[in-house]
Amino acid sequence: MSDAILVLNAGSSSIKFLLYAEQDGALEAVARGQIEGLHTAPRFVARDRAGNAVGEKSWGEGVNLGHEGAVAHLAEFLGGLRGDHTLAAVGHRVVHGGLEYSAPVRIDEDVLEVLARFIPLAPLHQPHNLAPIRLLLGRRPELPQVACFDTAFHSTNPDIARRFALPREFHDAGVRRYGFHGLSYEYVASVLPGHDARAGAGKTVVCHLGNGSSLCALDGGKSVASTMGFTAVEGLPMGTRCGAIDPGVLLYLMDERGMNARAIEKLLYSQSGLLGVSGISSDMRRLLASDDPRAKLAVDLFLYRIRRELGSLAAALGGLDALVFTAGIGENSAAIRAGICRDAAWLGVQADPAANEKGGPRISTPASRVAAWVVPTNEELMIARHTRRVIAMERRA
Repeated sequence: MSDAILVLNAGSSSIKFLLYAEQDGALEAVARGQIEGLHTAPRFVARDRAGNAVGEKSWGEGVNLGHEGAVAHLAEFLGGLRGDHTLAAVGHRVVHGGLEYSAPVRIDEDVLEVLARFIPLAPLHQPHNLAPIRLLLGRRPELPQVACFDTAFHSTNPDIARRFALPREFHDAGVRRYGFHGLSYEYVASVLPGHDARAGAGKTVVCHLGNGSSLCALDGGKSVASTMGFTAVEGLPMGTRCGAIDPGVLLYLMDERGMNARAIEKLLYSQSGLLGVSGISSDMRRLLASDDPRAKLAVDLFLYRIRRELGSLAAALGGLDALVFTAGIGENSAAIRAGICRDAAWLGVQADPAANEKGGPRISTPASRVAAWVVPTNEELMIARHTRRVIAMERRA
């Protein structure tokens, strides 16, 4: 019997999973899938490593399965799927680790209590990340669970990059820039040297572009600056999040529009970004396919903000050796990559249009002073690796 590690990524209305098994010292994906529509019309689908459906179920319209019902169904399904594998641990993506956690950690009730304190810093993600952890602690207290944090990779940022120009008491209390998408950036940093040794050891900006978007400056594979800050609403405009905004706007909304904190939260997190600007959709694919000038405006603003933030991170690095695209938009949208590379020509990026249309991996010309790459991310594998390491250290202790 070999060990298996289950990776869970829980959102507000879905739970994604990926089951890894130990094979010849490596982690191989056995099955993946998700339960979506947890509170409205739950639907479950799972596929094996070849992409074949190995499990499907629909509960129908109007059913509120919730996280508890979803976890119960996954436990039953995976119990019959593991075969010759023993479930050794569960690894979870947790968005915020605060000041306390700069590395993956084994979860117990005390750790869970600390992580719950960070819910106000990541209201879209943290409570849902913690829901299956709490359920499994109750159902299977003997099963090791490991939290892997999106903030941890950015703990290498210098103090000056983490500070706001606020009185010191606020900084000491934790009001600082944390950065997010760290598991994605960590994976890209781990495989980048295999694509380009100069990029892996040098000054690189990674563009994690998806429904949530950010940029990260890497120096020798370590994060030194990021566009996201105290929360995951900062930085670039995203699918429904506004990105950087003058704090004075928030004061205006309170004083002149009578909006309270919850109304402003809904505006910033759920009604802005690509959706808010276009009034059409938060989906980049739909906006790129549209002839509506509002869709073009949303795309143009997205590119413009990336252009400005890229220049900022290049300045923080003191130069640029490589530009890397990852995540849903970054990996799949040749048009967005082309626009970013065009805007980065002044930094030394010279795109190869044919290579970009094919999706890379290298999408810059041989003569380009700054190399441009497409590197698919794999946050789940990063979580599985961290989980295996934490459990192995416990066993050796």
